[in-house]
Amino acid sequence: MTLRITDQAYATDTGRQRSANEDSVFVRAPLFVIADGMGGARAGEVASKTVVEAFDHQLPDAPPERVLRETIEGANRTIHSLAGKDPNLSGMGTTTTAAIVDEQAEEVAIGHVGDSRAYRLRRGKLERLTRDHSLVEEMRRKGQLTEAQAEDHPQRSIITRSVGPEPEVDVDLQTVPAQSGDIFLICSDGLTTMLDEEHIERILARATSMPNAVRALVDEANRAGGRDNISVIAFKLVDAAEPSLASEGATLIGQGAEEAGLTATEVRRRAAADAARKRREDQAAAVPGRRRRRIKRAAAVLATLAVIGAIVFGAAYGLRHVWFLGTDSAGRVALYRGLPYELPFGVKLYSERYAAPVQTQALPARRKDAVTGHGLRSHADAQKLLEEIERGQGVGG
Repeated sequence: MTLRITDQAYATDTGRQRSANEDSVFVRAPLFVIADGMGGARAGEVASKTVVEAFDHQLPDAPPERVLRETIEGANRTIHSLAGKDPNLSGMGTTTTAAIVDEQAEEVAIGHVGDSRAYRLRRGKLERLTRDHSLVEEMRRKGQLTEAQAEDHPQRSIITRSVGPEPEVDVDLQTVPAQSGDIFLICSDGLTTMLDEEHIERILARATSMPNAVRALVDEANRAGGRDNISVIAFKLVDAAEPSLASEGATLIGQGAEEAGLTATEVRRRAAADAARKRREDQAAAVPGRRRRRIKRAAAVLATLAVIGAIVFGAAYGLRHVWFLGTDSAGRVALYRGLPYELPFGVKLYSERYAAPVQTQALPARRKDAVTGHGLRSHADAQKLLEEIERGQGVGG
């Protein structure tokens, strides 16, 4: 059996008690990375970004554990060198937890330094895959603290190993087996210091999708106090033989979207034609004669289903390849995948993938228009615009 990644989502949030976000997240399946920076001023942000940027290239054709080790070690050397050249960056460092999914081998390789974590949810049970490099964890392993004492210890945030402070770093490496139905979670300690593992397990087990799970985890961590930046990645693996909604391909934008019938004008036209057709059939159904009414009503239902089916079929392709920015229910700037429309019967052509810690109403007019205009974009273009908005509002990470 071969596995494939069927559902994935990520989010990073400043939290309620920090003024800036020093976490960084990198997602490009089959690679998933979280880094939680530390250091004065914006040094933590520099360190965490250096790690994720080290992964932002084509993965070499080598064993996954080797790729993880060499990439993290290279990032460590870069961070240490930068700190040595700039007094403002002195002492900076970052945690790192990275995973590479080997779909053919049905395995997930994990590289880890610090107290960010990786988990696996299998058949409703959550298992921690990484070991914290922290003072409290070392005390717990030595029997000096119980599990309960470790969870609430005031020195829990003191880490004993990170990427950057020393010329060399020891990277924990492991490869774990994967099965169809497994959900993997990678997170910064901004999540695990706010929610215990039983709470995290319940949210993951009950979530209907990875975007819903990620959103719920971040919201719950903030509701519990949000003392630190919160970053979460979740992805699910299934048997590759299971049918998928649509295959990945080139991003549909501009002329490509028009050729596929996925422009805003075409979606509106089809929806209007559907509504007009239903009105005509409803009027015809009012003509006396029970048999005629039955025939016309059946025709109306079939016509409606045919139109909706055609739209949904086209939209299914667009859902995988078209992105836009909008505003979520909390008024935040959000990244959506799909088309910014809803069909009859409450069928949505979009799904929310990430919400930035930025209120749409707080944006300058030009940026606000870019969000509320719901312009169709490629994933890279939408992500770039979102990053520009976050930087413009002083949000790091």
